[in-house]
Amino acid sequence: MTNNDTLRRLRYALNKNDIAMAQITSKSGRETTEAEVINWLKFEDESGFSELSDSDLCSFLDGLIVEKRGPHPSGNVPKPLDFLSNNEVLKKLRIALNLQSDGMLEIFKKAEFDVSNAELGSFFRRADHPKFAKCPEQVLRKFITGLSA
Repeated sequence: MTNNDTLRRLRYALNKNDIAMAQITSKSGRETTEAEVINWLKFEDESGFSELSDSDLCSFLDGLIVEKRGPHPSGNVPKPLDFLSNNEVLKKLRIALNLQSDGMLEIFKKAEFDVSNAELGSFFRRADHPKFAKCPEQVLRKFITGLSA
């Protein structure tokens, strides 16, 4: 799943229009226009398609955190990551939506996808932790599907 696919799915799941998506991204400090969002949401074979970088997807997710939870008490917005893994995307969505494990498991149930609490916890561990697990694309895809259910 590409970053563009992830953004398309999130737009649908969150029921946002192009202008709202640009405004959310801008809340992270990355000024974004509606035209940029439109080009990110296009499919690869469409004219005007623009590939969404990890940094830009991270800016959208950081903006979503600000939108849903308010700015950080220090007023700082984190610098966007140059590499964004599925684990980081899932973690940022969990933060933005203020979810605990139970809430996340309910979202997976809505998508008719079984994830154990232990498996879910392994996705949020540090990469050097012995029980860390990489988040497969299917897990991220099902989580976003569950958000829209």
